[in-house]
Amino acid sequence: MDNYTNSNTARRYLAHVSIFGTTQFHLRNPYIIAWWSMAFPGFGHLLLSKYLRGFVLFIWEVVINIQAKVNVAMIYSFQGKYEMAKDVLDTRWLLIYIPVYLFAIWDSYRTTVDLNKVYLLAERENHPINSFSMGAMEINYLDKRKPINSVLWSMFMPGLGQLYIHRIVTALFVIIWCVVFFYYSHLLEAVSLLFLGKIQQATAVLDAEWLLFFPSIYGFAAYDAYVNTVENNKLFEFEQRNYLKRNYQKPSFTILKGKKVE
Repeated sequence: MDNYTNSNTARRYLAHVSIFGTTQFHLRNPYIIAWWSMAFPGFGHLLLSKYLRGFVLFIWEVVINIQAKVNVAMIYSFQGKYEMAKDVLDTRWLLIYIPVYLFAIWDSYRTTVDLNKVYLLAERENHPINSFSMGAMEINYLDKRKPINSVLWSMFMPGLGQLYIHRIVTALFVIIWCVVFFYYSHLLEAVSLLFLGKIQQATAVLDAEWLLFFPSIYGFAAYDAYVNTVENNKLFEFEQRNYLKRNYQKPSFTILKGKKVE
């Protein structure tokens, strides 16, 4: 078999391009990934493209958070009503919440460290990667896009930045959950009332417990879209550089101390 076939049959390779998105290894800061898991369990794993684990932890966070009244307690704490915050917590659910919350932080940190090691090995192996994927439903290919566009679309609606860079799985998950948060928080209803000048009604209609999910999901969507746009651009350059070397550069060409030697 040709050594340069983009079949992704090597022991380790840097990326895989499929109709559902581009999955790749790149160096990440374990503390940043752990911080995102601390902000919202599941986000750290989604940043690592560990989708199944990320989905489970995300859904767990939403369900147990609502049942334990964690967001409500946080709102009371922000207002200095510490006794009310303590009273509103449901310890039957809270004691389940804490171990999984800590696991999400620890596991995302551990996984990041491991994946960084795999990245260094894959980079050394330098196996060709597939750069184009076509199926009955979608087409995906490596190209360069603007990171700022990813952020701007994520600010309009979380998930659109991921669609822009063809992270289909993350995009659908984020968009669906944003719709859920919009519906139960009554945020869009409040915005409509605000435009009509009904400020008190707009404030009264909001459900703060669900509203508190928005800072995390907006921040994650923008960060994930930006980082993956930058890394996809790097991957495009890496694949193009290797292709040109294999097909157009003379085997005898070397660079020694800043001088070309043939």
